Amino acid sequence: MNKRLLVAALTVAAFYGCGSQPTQEEPKAGVEERTPAARPATPAPTPPPTVSRPAPQPAVQYNPLKDPKNILSKRSVYYDYDKDDIKEEYRPMLQAHARYLSEHASAKVLIQGNCDERGSREYNIALGQRRAEGMRRMLVLLGAREAQIESVSLGEEKPRCADQNEACYGQNRRGDILYNGEY
Repeated sequence: MNKRLLVAALTVAAFYGCGSQPTQEEPKAGVEERTPAARPATPAPTPPPTVSRPAPQPAVQYNPLKDPKNILSKRSVYYDYDKDDIKEEYRPMLQAHARYLSEHASAKVLIQGNCDERGSREYNIALGQRRAEGMRRMLVLLGAREAQIESVSLGEEKPRCADQNEACYGQNRRGDILYNGEY
């Protein structure tokens, strides 16, 4: 009989346990409460991060002709005494100016040939013209159009230095490139 009593007690306990109401526990922080029939909640899609873009800045006009770090800011070719041949050291500068002129069809240059004060006025005008023409030919050979370039001789009329010594004479023996708006 003990067995029957034990079986009966277990049956009553099983029915009692199944018939009871589940107790509501406090949900733990950060843990989602679930019921047996409920499906797990799908997380809401996270919005893409907002990218803050800086306010548009006004376009700054960069002029490579005025940038001292740019080779285009260099404009003078210096010559030896009584010479009109362009030294190899000036070739990269002239290539850069020729490239700029070929890429900027509206740009025009004036090349001024200059001399030191030694020699007659007529001789210096002719030498200055040969210097200016040599620079013009080089620019055209490197890609500039002839219509963009004018050459003139100033002879000894526009010296950079007025002293009468070799250092000063060397500054005056030159060809200068001036872009439209500069002459």
